[in-house]
Amino acid sequence: MDSARFASRLMFAAAWCVGRLPLAWHQWLGDRLGRFALWRNTREAKVARRNLELVSPELDPKAREQAVLEVLRQTGRNAFETLRIWTRPRADNLRLIRTVHGAHLLDAAQAAGRGTLIAAPHHGNLELVIEAMAARGPFALVYRVPDSAAGDAFLRRARGGENIELVPAEANAMRPLWKALKAGGVVGITPDQQPKLGAGEFAPFFGRQALTLTLIPRLAERSGATVLLVYAERCADGLFELHVEAAPEAIASPDIAQATTAMNAAVEAIARRDLRQYQWTYKRFTLRPPGSGETNPYHPDCR
Repeated sequence: MDSARFASRLMFAAAWCVGRLPLAWHQWLGDRLGRFALWRNTREAKVARRNLELVSPELDPKAREQAVLEVLRQTGRNAFETLRIWTRPRADNLRLIRTVHGAHLLDAAQAAGRGTLIAAPHHGNLELVIEAMAARGPFALVYRVPDSAAGDAFLRRARGGENIELVPAEANAMRPLWKALKAGGVVGITPDQQPKLGAGEFAPFFGRQALTLTLIPRLAERSGATVLLVYAERCADGLFELHVEAAPEAIASPDIAQATTAMNAAVEAIARRDLRQYQWTYKRFTLRPPGSGETNPYHPDCR
């Protein structure tokens, strides 16, 4: 066994131990992890604070710090929930979903036979969306490959359950996704990760220009697939409501600027449902439009 596989097995064993704890423990530990991150002013706390300064400038410092704490608490819960989902049977994971809103949209998309493109933003718990989609049938998921071989091996083991095909987010990702959609399959992509400069389009997001993935609009326009927004929103008791929503028609526009603007607006509307549950610990606005004179808003304070 090579060192990467061995390390990935150790990582999975550790995740399994934490994942077997009761849900109430995961909630409690997640809250404490969030408070600890704020107390230590970790990188995640700095990034969340800076993001909230950018998207909610109207908040006074005291209100912003409270908002940062709430974001970090939800982020902590998400981390422990994810370990639970990665290491438990799918039937156990699906019991976390209290209600499904919009399931008829999934049924209609499947019946149409043109393929289904799932845009799954980082709101609530993304891993539960993956489990819910795979429970319905084969699901091709685009994922960002970790830098280390051990990390990639671990992620493939944790996410690669029945019906899940992991597709690396690389330049040649279009081909297997196109093939799956043309066969009437289901493809999942996160619409709110920042691509590399030159591989996306700048579009408004919370009032600021954000480099935005064009893969979803291009696939939608070329394949004719039904595009749905799907997210698992956390309830106060730790259970979830799964939401399935129709994407705006403009997301499939051949005008890529119009398409990415529509996609970002849809993601923003979801995030505004409960700003605490969105991924504000992610540096969404690092890259700035060429010629704008803007600098990286996270540098040098959010290292």
